[in-house]
Amino acid sequence: MALKEIDIKSLENLNPFSKIADEWFLVTAGDESGFNTMTASWGSLGTMWGKSVAVTVIRPQRYTKEFIDKSDYFSISFLKDGNKDKLNFCGTKSGRDFDKAKETGLVPMFVNNTTTFEQAELILICRKVFAQDIDPECFLDKTLIDRWYPEKDFHTAYVGEVVKAYQNI
Repeated sequence: MALKEIDIKSLENLNPFSKIADEWFLVTAGDESGFNTMTASWGSLGTMWGKSVAVTVIRPQRYTKEFIDKSDYFSISFLKDGNKDKLNFCGTKSGRDFDKAKETGLVPMFVNNTTTFEQAELILICRKVFAQDIDPECFLDKTLIDRWYPEKDFHTAYVGEVVKAYQNI
C-alpha cells in the first residue's frame, strides 16, 4: 500500500453527490494516542473562504465528536469497493463499546496529525476552520426538524480545509 499525494482539483470525475450519499465515508479524528471513526453519509465538498473544504456533521452523542472537538485535524476517508460491511459497522456501533478497527479489520494509518485507514482509496486530511451547532431556529423548512431531529439532537457542522489529499495506489 502506498499513498500518492494529489491535488484535490485534479479529481475531475469525483461526484460528491454519489460519493457521499451512496458510497459513504469515514470521518476520523485523533492520533496514535487515541482515535475514533464513524461512518457518514451527510456532508459536502467545495470551496469556502478561498479554500478547498470538506464539511461533515456529527450528532452530539457520537463518540467521534469528542475526538474531533479536541483535534485540529480530521480525515475524510472513502473506502475501496467491497468495504460496505465495515462502513455499516462503523456507522451503527459506538467506539465506546467496540474497537472498530479490530472488529472490522480496518488498518489505521497515522498521517498528517490524524488517522485514516489502509482500505481507503481517497483520503482528505482536513484542518478544522469552523464549527457550529445547527440551530433549529435557522431552519426555513421546519418539516426537516421533525423528520431528521425527532430527539432534538442537532448536529455540529465542521468545516475543514483540505490541506492534503491522497489516493491509495
